[in-house]
Amino acid sequence: MGSGQLNGNVNGNGNGGGGGGGGDGVTTTSGSSSNSNSSCYNNSWLCKWRWPQQQQQHVAKNNNNSNNNNSLKGGGGAGFGGRRLVLSSSGYFFVVWCFVVYVFVGFLYGWLALKKPYTVAAGLSSFGCQEDSEGSWSIGVFFGNSPFSLKPIETANVWRDDSAAWPVANPIMTCASVSSAGFPSNFVADPFFYLQMSLLNQELVDSSEKVLGGCTHVVGCRQYFPSQWIELRLMFPAAILFDFSLMKMLLGLCKNSYLGPNKLWIVSLRTSKDWSQGNDLYLFYETKNSITMQGDIGVAKSVDKGATWQQLGIALDEDWHLSFPYVFDYHGQIYMMPESRAKGEVRLYRAVNFPLEWKLEKIIMKKPLVDPFMINHDGQYWLFGSDHSGFGTTQNGQLEIWYSSSPFGPWKPHKKNPIYNGDKSLGARNGGRPFVYDGNLYRVGQDCAESYGRRVRTFKVEILTKNEYKEVEVPFVFEASNKGRNAWNGARYHHLDAQQLSSGEWIAVMDGDRALSGDSVQRYILGCASVAAVGILVVLLGLLLGAVKCIIPLNWCAQYSGKRSDSLLTWERESMLCSKVRRFCSRLNRSASYLQGKIKPNTSIGRLVLAVIFVAGVALTCTGVKFIYGGNGADEAYMWKGHYSQFTMLTMTFDARLWNLKMYVKHYSRCSSVKEIVVVWNKGEPPKLSDLDSAVPVRIRVEKQNSLNNRFKLDPLIKTRGVLELDDDIMMTCDDIERGFQVWRQHPDRIAGFYPRLVNGSPLRYRGEKYARRHKGYNMILTGAAFVDSQIAFNRYWSEQAKAGREFVDKFFNCEDVLLNYLYANASASKTVEYVRPAWAIDTSKFSGVAISRNTQVHYHKRSECLRKFAEMYGSFAGRKWEFGGRKDGWDL
Repeated sequence: MGSGQLNGNVNGNGNGGGGGGGGDGVTTTSGSSSNSNSSCYNNSWLCKWRWPQQQQQHVAKNNNNSNNNNSLKGGGGAGFGGRRLVLSSSGYFFVVWCFVVYVFVGFLYGWLALKKPYTVAAGLSSFGCQEDSEGSWSIGVFFGNSPFSLKPIETANVWRDDSAAWPVANPIMTCASVSSAGFPSNFVADPFFYLQMSLLNQELVDSSEKVLGGCTHVVGCRQYFPSQWIELRLMFPAAILFDFSLMKMLLGLCKNSYLGPNKLWIVSLRTSKDWSQGNDLYLFYETKNSITMQGDIGVAKSVDKGATWQQLGIALDEDWHLSFPYVFDYHGQIYMMPESRAKGEVRLYRAVNFPLEWKLEKIIMKKPLVDPFMINHDGQYWLFGSDHSGFGTTQNGQLEIWYSSSPFGPWKPHKKNPIYNGDKSLGARNGGRPFVYDGNLYRVGQDCAESYGRRVRTFKVEILTKNEYKEVEVPFVFEASNKGRNAWNGARYHHLDAQQLSSGEWIAVMDGDRALSGDSVQRYILGCASVAAVGILVVLLGLLLGAVKCIIPLNWCAQYSGKRSDSLLTWERESMLCSKVRRFCSRLNRSASYLQGKIKPNTSIGRLVLAVIFVAGVALTCTGVKFIYGGNGADEAYMWKGHYSQFTMLTMTFDARLWNLKMYVKHYSRCSSVKEIVVVWNKGEPPKLSDLDSAVPVRIRVEKQNSLNNRFKLDPLIKTRGVLELDDDIMMTCDDIERGFQVWRQHPDRIAGFYPRLVNGSPLRYRGEKYARRHKGYNMILTGAAFVDSQIAFNRYWSEQAKAGREFVDKFFNCEDVLLNYLYANASASKTVEYVRPAWAIDTSKFSGVAISRNTQVHYHKRSECLRKFAEMYGSFAGRKWEFGGRKDGWDL
């Protein structure tokens, strides 16, 4: 049936002339309404989308009113003709077909690229660590000789055997550690230390004579800044009179002591170590509750200088959002001043039962201050904060100061207020606790130019009086990571609390995030935009193929079937926007014929254009799925028993494989837990370190002899116990590497790797992974991609017992990994290997033509000989077999 004929039938007033196209036989109503609105009131069904049932009913009605019921191709009645019409004219089934294809592509991409081949870690609250538009903040600990030379805790080489953290690494606290303790959290941020001295026989004294005796005594006071201690150590062989003049001098230095005027403490210690090891650390922080979606104040405790943290609970929970828990001492009491901007107040809480019970002491200001802190400076109390509620205030670019003679007020505004109100990059918003270093006061601010909390900036306060304020920026340098989103603080860090321990060492706590503020929202918007673009491409394909007759169905326009009155016509003329929209739709629909005239699908160019459009749709579908469901794109490390850790990567190569090495270093150095890459250089001229693009230190160990035994050579410069032996021609995801490291930390006495083998039969034969899969088990892991304990594995390999095996490896130039498996099996009757299934792995040597084992049959024959020889030397383990799928997390399926 021609389109014109069908139009006539639909309108019921014409016979539908000719097969030409566009709306002949249309009956008009009032003559005055004819042309200007014909595109919208034209009842041409060619530019209408209906559900199939509606189409069938519509066509059936037309057939009953038409004089030519056989005009529908194929005959067979209205029902059959209606279905054919839906297929050929409305584009309904074409759209559905495209939708199914692209959904399948998106599902396949998500399953292959985004699906994690494992389950959520057992014990983690299902409510915790939900994706949050505010970020995924975590907390790390740093040490240094000063607050300007801070290094992460992993550089201190702190080891914890119970969690196989060799060494302990940042972050020391995440939403996972808090949620696992029973407090569901989306993120943790704004950390503040409180240092509590675990001292013996502490006694408060007045400025009077005091008799001391016995052993070591520490005399001093605690400044308002908890990090500032003035101490004096005296050794007394017998009782002695403490000099009043010395006491007076200390009182002069301690004029800002929280103990009050003319007060000192005297501590008697059994040994000098009691003082240096007596610091208990409390960490107060903001935790965003995953259920209420508001900030609460959490608290944790550490007795080992921040390496291990015990979650104590929620210290403060109000009906509004809380953050920035600034904790300080005053007159022997502990106070907290959290941000209560949502309440519109600055509130002071006092510890009733430290650290979990707090009582509101006083509302010191009726202002919605952001990130406020309080200091005692030159006998005056100063309150710093940002008030974003005022007219003309720059968000994150404003700072105000108030002063008082007491923390409880009354507070008076500084003469220069606002101190800042403008550029967000100037560090106006507070970024943590101020500190004193070398007698100078420093303020910490946030640079919010690129994103909220982009980085920390420090300022030296040169003038602080009631009428003047001056600060100058000083460089804040700390050892930051270059791993981007794979680093826990790779995108931003916005809070610092640095304090000095009694030993003189500085300890600091900082928060960090992998992504910028609003990252999840941006990804969702980009994902939806990609999906919408796919829909546009589907319509474009339909237009070019003739399956879709128009872009904007005209029955979406408001229709008026009655007689037009003068008032209706007047309204239509006045509604210019509606008219413009209708004209735009009409022109857009006419572009279909234009495109079909320019791009002919039956030509080679037309087919190429269709293919490009289809491929673009596939790419946009995958992009949309990645943005919506792919997370922040980071391959994060896995915590084990409250600790993160790091490992060393070791690879063995030579000059002909430099191309592999460059790609290897660039990729794996960005993995979260990699501390260092050691390159065992067996032959040729080694590359310059500047030739390698690495985010971690790279050390090239040049060997005198080209031997495979060099892979397991004792190396005292390796700083971690965990070592990943990974061939330079194997590429896999950082997430696979992190999972392998997690499995090894759970079983550090085993070889944990990615390539399983099953050794059995008589005589023993070496076979590939498919054989192990068919027989549903394995008993050997290839060390070309495996984690080992450097202390255990290297010592075993270079023991006197393994000497004959090493000589055999040199003779065959093969089988060093097989030898290590025999040495492990010989040392234990229990399980000695663990398998982790990678999402994917690529052998890059096949692209470079420098594979060591090009002939697979010869390679397998040599390794079979090795199996039989090593079985004679160390005993066979062919009788052992461990099945796949034995782990609860499904990582070994």
